[in-house]
Amino acid sequence: MSQDRSSSGILRFVKALRSYVALWLLPVAAMGMAAAAKAPSPDDQYKKLAPDSEEQPGVPKGKLEKLTWDKSKVFPGTIREVTVYVPAQYDGTKPAAVFVCQDGVLYKAPTVFDNLIARKEMPVTIGIFIQPGAFPAQAGREAGQASRRPPARRANRSKEYDTLSDDYARFLLEEILPEVGKKYQLTKDPDGRCIAGSSSGGICAFTVCWQRPDEFRKCFTTVGSFTNIRGGDKYPELVRSSPKKPIRIFQQDGASDIVNQFGSWPEANKAMAKALDEKGYDHKFVFGEGVHSGNHGTQIFPEVMRWMWRDYPK
Repeated sequence: MSQDRSSSGILRFVKALRSYVALWLLPVAAMGMAAAAKAPSPDDQYKKLAPDSEEQPGVPKGKLEKLTWDKSKVFPGTIREVTVYVPAQYDGTKPAAVFVCQDGVLYKAPTVFDNLIARKEMPVTIGIFIQPGAFPAQAGREAGQASRRPPARRANRSKEYDTLSDDYARFLLEEILPEVGKKYQLTKDPDGRCIAGSSSGGICAFTVCWQRPDEFRKCFTTVGSFTNIRGGDKYPELVRSSPKKPIRIFQQDGASDIVNQFGSWPEANKAMAKALDEKGYDHKFVFGEGVHSGNHGTQIFPEVMRWMWRDYPK
């Protein structure tokens, strides 16, 4: 009996000691997490935006309209949201330039367009911001799925964006541009069409211009996935071995971008830039220190648009 009381006392002491240690460590852990949260990021330097990326007094604002596209023949069965930007200066008397962007509205583009169009630093441009396709969730639920959770839609993003084919170009030319063109006059001049995107959306933008330079000749790619997700690492050699195409490319990446099983994003982008320069393309590459994000691309976007449209009629 005496031994039982002794063991019980030891257990109570151990429990009390654990509680004391836990209470002592809690603020220490909290301070550690706070310090980690405040740790500087290579991207911090890119978060401050220029006035061209902010609303300015007296500048006419364009409007944003939304549509749902679920009639795709190129990517059958998918559904996606599309946002259309129409500048205040568009009056329908002549075709507008076209800006297409993957993954929806990026780079604070509508605000930048408002400011640059008002100062005639870029043409009157209709922006078409397209989300990647997804397959609608099925009515039934998968085995083991919690009943309170709705079934997730299956994404088609990588197939649409990372594939080296003309599928996405056909999707734009045969489906999205005609749909938007029912309401607005869009230019058919390939020099008046720009396409942009980030990460897989960036390589997608390049692929559209590469596959169809007769339709799109301006490309902006940020932290582009020129890695081996679906063969994108082949592009530098394709650029070198193919006849030069009449396209203009602005490319951005950062030294702290991703390195994983698909490759190194910084090295892949540098290899792409080297091939484009060797071939004599109208090309600019901004290589900073940032991570895999849209911060740097957003910061330089006004500069990119001025460079991209520098010789196009305003």
